Amino acid sequence: MNSAEVQRRLRLWADTKALPPVHLQRWLALDEPGRTRLLEIAEGLRMRAGQFVAALSLLEEIAIREGQTIGEILGRPSLRRIFNSSGSGPGRGRAMLDELRALRYPRLKQAVRRLAEEVAAIKLPPAIKVILPGNLASDEVRVEIVAHGSAEMAEVLACLRAKGSELVRLAAMLSGAGSALEVE
Repeated sequence: MNSAEVQRRLRLWADTKALPPVHLQRWLALDEPGRTRLLEIAEGLRMRAGQFVAALSLLEEIAIREGQTIGEILGRPSLRRIFNSSGSGPGRGRAMLDELRALRYPRLKQAVRRLAEEVAAIKLPPAIKVILPGNLASDEVRVEIVAHGSAEMAEVLACLRAKGSELVRLAAMLSGAGSALEVE
């Protein structure tokens, strides 16, 4: 696809999605391979304008930090798997943003993984779910209980009492108290 065709399709996509002019200019300022690959992805994933703006910002930050072009970043295997996977376009767009955030904030990704391992180590029954804040944006820990009948509720509550100190330790890790968790 030649440069004029890329520009035409890019502007059409931007007009269709009501992409603000400032973001269109940032997109147009990219080198040719990055601009073209981002267009292919935006069209292929049927990205929403907000998803696109977030992706462009993350890509620019990663490019600066790692000294790579946006085209090189978009060529990484972890991102190519998402682009080539099945599923809805917007869902794959969301997965792409999650992966870009993990690339942009690697220490955050490690902290999230460590907390998930800690939750798994508590070995709660399926009736009890621990819900951590997305991207560790707060220190809120939610515990969800699903019980059918009084006997099951009593059993679940007994398990919670038995695992209480482990859940408190998890909450302390999340809030940073006595924890090796550090996030960027």
